[in-house]
Amino acid sequence: MARKPGVGGATDDPPAVAALAARLGHDFADPALLRQALTHRSAADASRQQLDSNERLEFLGDRVLGLIMAEWLSERFPQEREGALGKRLSLLVCAETLTEVGERIGLGSALRIPPAEGRTGLRNRATVLADGTEALIGALYVDGGLDAARRFIRAAWADALAPDAPPPLNAKSRLQEYLLGRGKPLPAYTLVSTAGPAHAPVFVMRVEAEGRAAEALGETRRASEQAAAEAWLAGIAP
Repeated sequence: MARKPGVGGATDDPPAVAALAARLGHDFADPALLRQALTHRSAADASRQQLDSNERLEFLGDRVLGLIMAEWLSERFPQEREGALGKRLSLLVCAETLTEVGERIGLGSALRIPPAEGRTGLRNRATVLADGTEALIGALYVDGGLDAARRFIRAAWADALAPDAPPPLNAKSRLQEYLLGRGKPLPAYTLVSTAGPAHAPVFVMRVEAEGRAAEALGETRRASEQAAAEAWLAGIAP
C-alpha cells in the first residue's frame, strides 16, 4: 500500500510527526490515535481530566509489548528455560530500552508538549520518551491489531535480539550475583534525596555492600538504583 501524505492521510501535521509516522510503517485508519499517543499530559485538556493524553495508550502498550516480546523470545530461544527468558524480557521492555527506541525513531521532536515545557527539555527526558514509545505501541495495536504492533516492535528491537548472546543481566542483578557468589549479604539501597518538579523528578540513590557505598541519580528510583549498582561495580578492582 502506498503511504499517504502526513499521518493517515492528513496533510496538516508537523513534519516531525509525518516523519515519525513513516518510521512506524503503518498508515493509521484513525489518525487521532497517533496524535493521542504523542500528547503528553502537560498538553492534554484539563476539562477532560487529561483523557486525551497518551497515558491510557501507554498503559495498553506496556501490556502489548510484553506479550509480543514474550512470543518473540519463545521463538528465538526455544531451548531456554523460563528464568533465562525472563532475564531477556526484563531488559528488552525496561525503561532504558524503551528510551533508546524512542530516541532512534525521533519521538521527542514529534511529541505534543506546551512551548514552556519544551524549553525545559521535557520532550527529551528518558521517562517521557519511554512512556511515549509504549503509547505508540498501544496506538498501533488499537488501530491495526497485534500484527501492526508486532511489525513495529520486531523492526525497532531487531538489533537487541542476538540469538547467540547469553541472557543479559542488569547492574542490580550483576551486583547481586557478585555478592551471592562470594557468600556476602545482599546490597542495601537507600533513597538519599529527590529534587525537581513533579513532572521531572531526579532521584539520588545510595547502595551499600561489603562496607563500600556508591551513589547515583536518575529520573526514576529504578533508574537511579541501576546507576548506583553500576557505579559500585565500576569500583571493583580488575
